Amino acid sequence: MKARSLQGRMGAMSSLSSGPRRARSEPPRFRKGRVPRKWRHRLEPRVTRERRPRGLPGLWTRARRVLWSWMLWAALGVLAISLDSWGWAIGAGAVSLVAYLIGPREYPPTFGLDHDTTVGSPEFLPSLTGLTGSNVVGGNAIAVLNNGDEFYPAMLEAIRGAQFSITIEAYIYWQGEVGTTFANALAERARAGVAVKILLDAVGSSTIGSEILETLEGGGCQLAWFNPIRAYSLGRFNDRTHRKSLIVDGVVGFTGGAGIADQWSGCAQDADHWRDMQVRIEGPGAVVLQTGFAQNWLQTTRELVSGPLYFPEPEVCGDVALHGLLSSPSTGASAARILYYFAIICARRSIYISNPYFVPDQTAIDALVDARRRGVDVRVVVSGRRNDNWLARQNSMRLFGALLEHGIAVFEYHRTMLHQKTMIVDGGWATIGTTNFDNRSFAFNEESNVSSTDPDFVAALTRAYQADERASEAMTLEAWRRRGWWSRIQETVASLMQDQV
Repeated sequence: MKARSLQGRMGAMSSLSSGPRRARSEPPRFRKGRVPRKWRHRLEPRVTRERRPRGLPGLWTRARRVLWSWMLWAALGVLAISLDSWGWAIGAGAVSLVAYLIGPREYPPTFGLDHDTTVGSPEFLPSLTGLTGSNVVGGNAIAVLNNGDEFYPAMLEAIRGAQFSITIEAYIYWQGEVGTTFANALAERARAGVAVKILLDAVGSSTIGSEILETLEGGGCQLAWFNPIRAYSLGRFNDRTHRKSLIVDGVVGFTGGAGIADQWSGCAQDADHWRDMQVRIEGPGAVVLQTGFAQNWLQTTRELVSGPLYFPEPEVCGDVALHGLLSSPSTGASAARILYYFAIICARRSIYISNPYFVPDQTAIDALVDARRRGVDVRVVVSGRRNDNWLARQNSMRLFGALLEHGIAVFEYHRTMLHQKTMIVDGGWATIGTTNFDNRSFAFNEESNVSSTDPDFVAALTRAYQADERASEAMTLEAWRRRGWWSRIQETVASLMQDQV
């Protein structure tokens, strides 16, 4: 039977092959051809009177992008080879490689920035959570902690009371008294049987020192380095984890601007002690911080962190609803940028921003200027003379003029390094976290923020902002215009690296 069946199939195939051939249509994925030219952009959003783009690059921005185009330098390298100028060819090739590696892979939105949604409207939170890919979670207690005198004791108390697990993700963990104190507390809990896992940025925490590492090792802590610079991962060397998260037993979490280092101790009393803020979260809202740690721990170590030690059954610990946000360059779109920009375009009364590295791109400048034009009181406090980042400081100074010309108030905090990252909109919504208002945080860094409409939370951040504004010096448009030629030269040089700040 099998032989006859096989002969029948062969005969049928023979008769088919001897008959007239039909043109066979290829599956759609194998068909050759291209989208006709007229349809490549025909149906995209168009510039109309109702749809005005934001953030269109100016002449200098276009020139800077051309300068940092890897294709330009690659072409120059090929030209140098054709002229037997091998030194120039190697140099151009090196610049081409660097330009390719540091080039941003994420860009700000230009359309969809005009609508009637307000922070107080029912549409605000659904849009915000939908755009950022994260949810609002209720049942939390939250405390705003000012300066190291408040947040370090609270963090150490939580560590010393840990029963099951402690996880830390940090950009900065440096040697010193504070770092040693934390190491001793972590090692003690690890010896008591608590699972302690620490994920540190390989660049930001490179000065942690052997003493701290030996203490952690002696206690049985686990430590991994996020994205060390290696030849096989060179394409990601610019991606860093900028998060500052401490999660205890999966229930209590801390985040904000502070790392683990001596300059965050004290109460911002002098130039050696920074001004910063953290928040303590207790409840289901701490899960988002644990999620961020677990994802990056998996990427770094290939270990899946799971189970009740890290993700216990959620319990109601308060009445505050929190929106926890994770932002990562690996997603291809910056959730942190969307959070900031969407809140700005929804403002109707006030925007208070406190940020050390305030380097807005053209889209952000346009959004802030539009807010001021519709009557919003826009005020920004930045770190002044004590700023520890020369590039950020110079780029900020260069861009202040576009804000001051439209009546946006800019204040410089000179007492010490101001390092918190907060924004309060219309007195009804506020956010705090690790995200700087610059392209590095938006396009390259792993970041985390916590937001809420809770009145007490918003009021606490508002009081802190107002106190810092009173302690700051207002910048005037006249003073900005009178800055000297040396300042302008520094700003121009720094602007070449604006996308990396």
